[in-house]
Amino acid sequence: MDTIAAIATPPGFGGVGIVRVSGPKCRVIAECLLGFLPQARKAEYTSFIDPQGRLLDQGLALYFSAPNSFTGEDVLELQAHGGPVVLDLILKAAINAGARTAQPGEFSQRAFLNGKMDLAQCEAISDLINASTEQAARSAVASLQGEFSRLILEMLEQLIQTRVYIESYIDFVEEEIDFLSDKEIDSRLNKLKSDLQEIVKKAGMGRLLNEGMSVVIIGPPNAGKSSLLNRLVQDNVAIVTPIAGTTRDVLRERINIDGMPLHILDTAGLREDADLVEQEGIRRALIEAEKADRLLLVLPDEMQSLEKLAYYLALLPPKAKISIILNKIDLSQRSPGLTTLEGRECIALSTKSDLGLEELRTHLKNVMGYQSSNSEGIFTARQRHLTALNQTIEAIEKGKRIWHQTHAVELLAEELRLAQLALNTITGDFDNEALLDRVFSSFCIGK
Repeated sequence: MDTIAAIATPPGFGGVGIVRVSGPKCRVIAECLLGFLPQARKAEYTSFIDPQGRLLDQGLALYFSAPNSFTGEDVLELQAHGGPVVLDLILKAAINAGARTAQPGEFSQRAFLNGKMDLAQCEAISDLINASTEQAARSAVASLQGEFSRLILEMLEQLIQTRVYIESYIDFVEEEIDFLSDKEIDSRLNKLKSDLQEIVKKAGMGRLLNEGMSVVIIGPPNAGKSSLLNRLVQDNVAIVTPIAGTTRDVLRERINIDGMPLHILDTAGLREDADLVEQEGIRRALIEAEKADRLLLVLPDEMQSLEKLAYYLALLPPKAKISIILNKIDLSQRSPGLTTLEGRECIALSTKSDLGLEELRTHLKNVMGYQSSNSEGIFTARQRHLTALNQTIEAIEKGKRIWHQTHAVELLAEELRLAQLALNTITGDFDNEALLDRVFSSFCIGK
């Protein structure tokens, strides 16, 4: 296997920067750059030299011998001064000595391939690095320590035991031994489904903490969309004027509410008589609305605007999850908080006086099922994990239906096999090089 090298610290200037090397040529590279092989797992203060013997820098060198390292291979870490030029010189020296530049996530990929951690734990490393809130970081640590993987392995064991129970009948079918019980099969399948659904709930919270909630603010011009963005962000990030059509493009900001990350997008006002630039802004707004976890349809709390509610709802994606915001209650004198409009739940507020904004924040947490005070056992998760869990549940449900309709044990066994395959993709106990490449390509270089 090739020896890889990369700068493992972020680009820019800092007190310390790290060049990481992993692979069978680590010993040779250490001899070339240091003049000796450091004692394993002991920091050595030394000089870093290039192949021509010129001094590059001085710092700490650490050597980890296989398999007792992050990647499971020989690993050399050189801690130098954190300037981009000196780190690049050290990296080039390592490459000249026999390494090649690492691909994004290749160190973590080697840790996975060498059995140092499973796929969910590898992804948790990236999630921990990119965590935007304290709770997201704590959840990523839980996954890194194997909490998510432990639950998945428990489910796999249940699933395997159920498969063994059912498939053993296939082996003895010619013996005319009938020991399969409808009650026992239903009990096993129901427990599998119930336990998986509990994991889905936790994984959904973990995915929310990891990826955040996408909220698109949409509605007619001058309804207060940009003002609402400014109040939620608590900064004047959007231009607010009395002139209709001030916002022409999509404006993106990221905040968190009690630890729940939110990606908030302000969009161009929806109207029929828009000019050419506004029309493009409206087109982009509707594209973002298709992808959003939640739409905030902002309307001024005035009768002439409320009569157009059906018009604006018809413009939005039919399956969109919409929260209606009645703004400018400082003018209409409506009480802030939850109210109803034509049978729909609304949030009444004023972006001018901040009335009702706390109720909106609470509403956003509630619609996403976020509970900041109930984080026990929450682990970080990704959309692919939720997809795999739901595919597992669907296969179990399908197998149960087939069993009740046909009592064809072979078909039930096949659905349970597919359920196990879906579940295996979470921890990486499968052979799918394309998926592995996609997962690790999202990592930063040097990790």
